Amino acid sequence: MKSKKYVDSLKNKSAAELQEELVAAKKELFNLRFQNATNQLDNTGRIKEVRRNIARIQTVITEKANA
Repeated sequence: MKSKKYVDSLKNKSAAELQEELVAAKKELFNLRFQNATNQLDNTGRIKEVRRNIARIQTVITEKANA
């Protein structure tokens, strides 16, 4: 149910806020991949979580654009 609350919070944001959050998530994913490549990343599951969050943000952006 944690992801449901996250999606609900995304739906309450404006398009500009969603874009900012998308950029921040992509930067975090880049940093996580970099840490993973240099064997500094302890929690590799975080990469999967961030990727899914990016997909959730993009889905909400698309829904708002089509509405």
